[in-house]
Amino acid sequence: MKKRTVELVVISDIHLGTYGCHAKELLNYLNSIKPKTLILNGDIIDIWQFRKRYFPKSHLKVIKKIISFASKGTEVIYITGNHDEMLRKFSDIEMGNFKLVDKLVLELDGKKAWFFHGDVFDTSIQNAKWLAKLGGWGYDILILLNQLINWFLACMGKEKFSLSKKIKNSVKKAVKYITDFEDVAAVLAIKNEYRYVICGHIHQPQIRKFTNKNGSCCYLNSGDWVENLTSLEYHNQEWKLVHYENESIQALAGHIEETDDLALHPETLIATIASFKKG
Repeated sequence: MKKRTVELVVISDIHLGTYGCHAKELLNYLNSIKPKTLILNGDIIDIWQFRKRYFPKSHLKVIKKIISFASKGTEVIYITGNHDEMLRKFSDIEMGNFKLVDKLVLELDGKKAWFFHGDVFDTSIQNAKWLAKLGGWGYDILILLNQLINWFLACMGKEKFSLSKKIKNSVKKAVKYITDFEDVAAVLAIKNEYRYVICGHIHQPQIRKFTNKNGSCCYLNSGDWVENLTSLEYHNQEWKLVHYENESIQALAGHIEETDDLALHPETLIATIASFKKG
């Protein structure tokens, strides 16, 4: 199977360990590329909503695939998010081709790119973490309900739809929050003389040019692997927003590579995550 060589790939908000995570689709995508650098921009393993009874093999295979990338020469940079904030106690650790950080600045063809998850802009997380966690549980329930609705729609031969997207797009406060988030990130990027600012967190894939009286920058968001199934790719001095459903990646479903040569067992992972939560 021929893979696409990509200079840089950014994925975020996978939420491994939750019912809404599309791990199989993500694994298909990861098996279709050969990135020189892979940036995991937060909320990869959902430690907030982690359940000992729920961590399917497909979720474990995503972790194995990421480890496989690092072992075969890909630089893997894990930027912590709010759902995996327990990992922040280990920030700035580096092991071979793997690095764990809270934020990152890279130079891409002479232009500075600023990467961070984005939860720093979320006042509900900063001031009322319990409320944010409650919202996370509610979102997971909404995704489960959506899957049930889409199953009935598929049985009736009708088109699927995203309940959470419909709610977000119809609620003015939600739309304003997304716009404000993008604007604040872009303004800060211009102030610090970054040409690109790349976030996750709000599950809203985007590539948008932002300009004010002080200059301009490009705001980018890698989206998520719960509703949108998107990633960002940088290659030949160009950014591309990749939508899984619009690519021919789905054809790889029957050709998923196994990485069982890398020893990683569910029991070990569960024990590790449980220790993070206690800490």
